[in-house]
Amino acid sequence: MPCHRVAWSVPQRRRLKIFFMDLHILALETSSSLCGVALLSVSGGQTQVRSLGHDAVGEHAQRLLPMVDQLLDEAHIGRSQLAAIAFGQGPGGFTGLRVACGVAQGMAYALDIPVIPVPSLLAVAEQDGGAGGAVRVVLQDARMNEVYAAAYRPVDGSWHVLCGAALLNVSDVGVWLEQLRWRLRVESAAPPLVSIRLLGDAPEAYPALSSLVVTLRETPSLQTVRGDAQRATAEAVAHLAQRAWLAGETVAPDRAVPLYVRDKVAYTTVEREKGLGGNPKAQAPVAIVPMQMADVSEVASIEASVQAFPWTAGNFRDALEAGYGAWVARLGERIVGFSLAMFAPDIAHLLLIAVLPDAQRKGVGYTLLRHCEYETVRHELPRIMLEVRPSNERAVAFYANRGYVHMNTRKGYYPTGGGEREDAWIMEKVLKIAGGHG
Repeated sequence: MPCHRVAWSVPQRRRLKIFFMDLHILALETSSSLCGVALLSVSGGQTQVRSLGHDAVGEHAQRLLPMVDQLLDEAHIGRSQLAAIAFGQGPGGFTGLRVACGVAQGMAYALDIPVIPVPSLLAVAEQDGGAGGAVRVVLQDARMNEVYAAAYRPVDGSWHVLCGAALLNVSDVGVWLEQLRWRLRVESAAPPLVSIRLLGDAPEAYPALSSLVVTLRETPSLQTVRGDAQRATAEAVAHLAQRAWLAGETVAPDRAVPLYVRDKVAYTTVEREKGLGGNPKAQAPVAIVPMQMADVSEVASIEASVQAFPWTAGNFRDALEAGYGAWVARLGERIVGFSLAMFAPDIAHLLLIAVLPDAQRKGVGYTLLRHCEYETVRHELPRIMLEVRPSNERAVAFYANRGYVHMNTRKGYYPTGGGEREDAWIMEKVLKIAGGHG
């Protein structure tokens, strides 16, 4: 008989792989004060999820990798057995999102496996154990009298995004909910009783929202119930990641990015550096020393002087508490620049580097960059990476002249105004480690 070759789709091949062999997906979630890791394993058609968690602000960077190692050891699973690494991409705490994304990228690079970004607000909806058909409205405290909001409808075992993650002032939540209710009625030929489950911690954080919930419960044609889910968990991220993996919805490590909805803290790396370059031989001795909490105000002022979407003083304090590599360049008693880096398992990520306008073209930026490279080698990491706007030709030339190579492109990474976005170039430099390769 003739032999017929069957052309399997990517999702079909992935389902066959689960049927014939084990599947292990590691999930990380640090968008809130909860620092969680989960391991979803499928063997013999049976799914098991193991997890570890810790609830504390400012400890994610120190705790995440040890928790990963502990969880894998307890499950007797080696890193090489992982099929993918998922992470809660936000929105949420800026520093926490960077930690989870960076660790996921670093591990995935090392293992040559894909990454699965999972919206953290969707994870909150996923873990809610309430009525199956209700629309899940997630309202998460974003601080500063603001709320992260999203709405999802369950459809055939998956989720339909009614309203993607948005940042709202607390006073605007009522209008947003009214627009959501109008949309639900328009989508239904005969508007039924709309069932909504309100999730998230924002109603507890803001009394005005608690009053709004009471009003919603009294609204005709709207059945509102307060759900139990408060913050995203790694277990929910793992379950959503499994579905994404089956559907082939994975990304390469370099394409994984946190989900930010507050622009002024979202776009962080080399765009803050307004034309570094200059003479590597500084005209006066520049001292590179660790950034201290007492330096934050001055550092934030430098950031604001060179960047349209600057980090806030609170962002810098969070980064210091999270254990990021942070240094300032001192010219006498004056701080004239700074740099910030994150050290993932196999690569360093240069997040920020900036120099005061009147101190540029004096080698300060070069000195800061060389120090970041030195710290990367000291951490026994072979590579350092960064993002830069391709339109910022001075910055691109600055890094290219110092050995950085354009490796990949992140589409639509930077805002350009008028609703448009610009790509980001990923540039990377391989460093030489004593006694190793590079």
